[in-house]
Amino acid sequence: MAHRIPSGSKRGGFTIVEMIIVMTIISIIVSIAIPIYQKSLIRARESVLKNNLYTMRTVIDEYTYDKQKAPQDLRDLVDAGYLRTIPLDPMTGRSDTWRVEMEDATASVNQTEPGIYNVRSGSDQKSLEGTPYSEW
Repeated sequence: MAHRIPSGSKRGGFTIVEMIIVMTIISIIVSIAIPIYQKSLIRARESVLKNNLYTMRTVIDEYTYDKQKAPQDLRDLVDAGYLRTIPLDPMTGRSDTWRVEMEDATASVNQTEPGIYNVRSGSDQKSLEGTPYSEW
């Protein structure tokens, strides 16, 4: 015996109002989740920046100690085997935007050839805490 749908009954499904309510709830959830996700991406890039700066500063110190002179260029660190490659600045996405600070000739190990004593990010942006990345 086949079941027949009586002609006066409702058919199953969602009304337009129910669909609008569901879409509104999804929109609210997404609008809350996206900023949280974006901040987590920034925090991850900041962490990579801190790690890269620490590594490069350590390697600059090791190079200066070993060679009795500071590197003239970041490429010297790669050529001497202290780094495989110059790391990317995660804030600019490039490895050629690092800002190097040259030592003062009177304070340098080899006063005839002052070299790099510090490196900073080449980004003009500010961190989540409000300090410029170029001051880290």
